[in-house]
Amino acid sequence: MTRADAPVEAVVFDLFDTLVDLHFDRLPRVEVAGRTMPSTYGRLHAALPEGTDLGWDEFAGALAALDREWAEGAMREGIELPTRERFARLVRRLGLEDHAGLAETLASVHMGGLRSCAEVPPSHAEVLERLAARYRLGLCSNFSDASTALSLLDEAGLLRFFDAHAISETEGVRKPRPEIFRAVLDRLGVDPSRAVHVGDHLREDVGGASALGLRTVWVTRRVRDPEASLGEPGAARPTWRAADLGEIPGLLP
Repeated sequence: MTRADAPVEAVVFDLFDTLVDLHFDRLPRVEVAGRTMPSTYGRLHAALPEGTDLGWDEFAGALAALDREWAEGAMREGIELPTRERFARLVRRLGLEDHAGLAETLASVHMGGLRSCAEVPPSHAEVLERLAARYRLGLCSNFSDASTALSLLDEAGLLRFFDAHAISETEGVRKPRPEIFRAVLDRLGVDPSRAVHVGDHLREDVGGASALGLRTVWVTRRVRDPEASLGEPGAARPTWRAADLGEIPGLLP
């Protein structure tokens, strides 16, 4: 029996821009190193304790440098940087260790900003309910704060449909690395050949899952230009393509 013929026993979902939309344009716009962008940086700077006397340029420059170092180093290796560790490093870099609990405060402010951008399409609960009646469901997400990810799903009434989850903060690695996919499949008790991964990112979701032997659904609802994405060198090819999550129950065997 080939992979294409194997029965599907489990469906694993990406989180952001698949199940939960993130509208970063709702964040305040700030200027960092000459670039204007929507960001939580401004809220984070405002959350510094009184008396730190730390200007915007110094604060934003330090945080941008830290983020850039991770993106150019560990992130390329698929290693996650948890939100709390990110801000613990920032506090040390700025010499603010004497302010007890500051890293936790900054993490909370940052996650609060992201939560304000999050929106769950109302149809997703019905789609998951239909799929949960036929398959075991899992969550496989690149996200640096697992508690925020799970609470967003819980508040939207979606968490109850999932039998297992693997989130990069707790796993230590990010998609497309195979370890995070294996983690959720092991918890589901399902072989990769009998699982389908659903996500919006060709490299992380489609490429990573396909390399391990899962079939894939590429959801393009939040992809700006799907045809251009497919035309990029080395772009992974999904088993199925769906414009919206509502199409998935009709695609899967």
